[in-house]
Amino acid sequence: MPSPTSFFVSRLHDLICSRVGGVAASLAIAIVPMLALVGGTVDVYRLQDERSKLQSAADSAVLAAIAKASLSLTTSQASSTADKVFRSQLSTTQLKSLISATPTVDDDTTNRNVTYTFKAAIPTLFLNIVGISTLETDGTSSATVALPVYMDFYLLLDNTPSMGVAATTTDIAKMVANTSDQCAFACHDMSTTPNDYYGLAKKLGVTMRIDVVRSATQQLMDTATATQAVANQFRMAIYTFGSSATATGLTTISNLTSNLSGAKTAAAAIDLMTTPYQNYNSDMDTDFDHVLASVNTAIPTPGSGINASATPQKVLFFVSDGVADANYPTTCSQTPYAGYRCEEPLTVATCTAIKNRGIKIAVLYTSYLPLPTNSWYNSQIAPFAAQIPTNMKACASPGLYFEVTPTDGIPEAMTALFTKAVQTARLTR
Repeated sequence: MPSPTSFFVSRLHDLICSRVGGVAASLAIAIVPMLALVGGTVDVYRLQDERSKLQSAADSAVLAAIAKASLSLTTSQASSTADKVFRSQLSTTQLKSLISATPTVDDDTTNRNVTYTFKAAIPTLFLNIVGISTLETDGTSSATVALPVYMDFYLLLDNTPSMGVAATTTDIAKMVANTSDQCAFACHDMSTTPNDYYGLAKKLGVTMRIDVVRSATQQLMDTATATQAVANQFRMAIYTFGSSATATGLTTISNLTSNLSGAKTAAAAIDLMTTPYQNYNSDMDTDFDHVLASVNTAIPTPGSGINASATPQKVLFFVSDGVADANYPTTCSQTPYAGYRCEEPLTVATCTAIKNRGIKIAVLYTSYLPLPTNSWYNSQIAPFAAQIPTNMKACASPGLYFEVTPTDGIPEAMTALFTKAVQTARLTR
């Protein structure tokens, strides 16, 4: 018979063995939810980290679709760009976890709206033991940007003899003081007579109105280049009323082009219309009706300007002192001189016809400065001088009229008018 001591030890061992087995079984049952709880927390953190990376990629995708370089792309091309950017930022594992990834690019009448949505199934590390092999996540990123308005500007610049008037009161006084007939007009007389006041103005260093218009036109090309949001957003064409009184009519200085630097170079050729001799063709060189009708024919039908593939909006940019001088014996609003020479304010009928086609007209009226020492001005122009700005404003589209004297700054006025035309295009679409 075993000793009492050995019997006690044997029973204690059996008891202990019995207790350990129960604890182990209990632990085995309890460890599964414990692992699920702790491991699930890890998997959730992993899910949040992966979602953050996916969201960052989606944000980059929409920003790429509204970037300056993408605004000239079609919606399909921009959508493809967004998708490429999204996928390029993901690892191979992340790409495999994607359930869906969808870029949406929509252009309305004023904005580009971009959305990128994604959905992914992230493999779990710990929750798999309770039958959860993946956790799903999704997200959306969106952005909106104003679309550029594609616009064509047709600059019609009055270069007729009246634009040879000295540009400032100081220069007017200088011309008056140096001409026997006290004339402020720098007529570009090509004869050998003393009437070449254009040559005199150059010799005296007098700035003529046409000089200011030339410089302002060149400056405008720089402004347009700096203003455009995308390449080729603005195109320019430049016209005058003719290089010579012997061949008046719409004359091309620069054809419509997106090469604004080239248009600036071409604008250097803008100069005062020449005349073979004094009183050639009775000085009837400013036929607004004919020239405006010609430029109306030259301007194609305007479009929405919403993107590069659509027809751009069209703007006629008209710079003039507003006084017509042509052979209109029966339709002149004033009493024709000698029964046929019609000097009058601009008639607005052709302007109306142009605007009715959907073409905007921006008018820069270079104020016809009074010439009180000039007898012709006093007898022929002064009687209707007050009507000149009224008719010029009536020619312009709403909000696109500027009146400026040369001393006020024609370059600044042209820039301001260009800016208003661009802003108006956005507001009225």
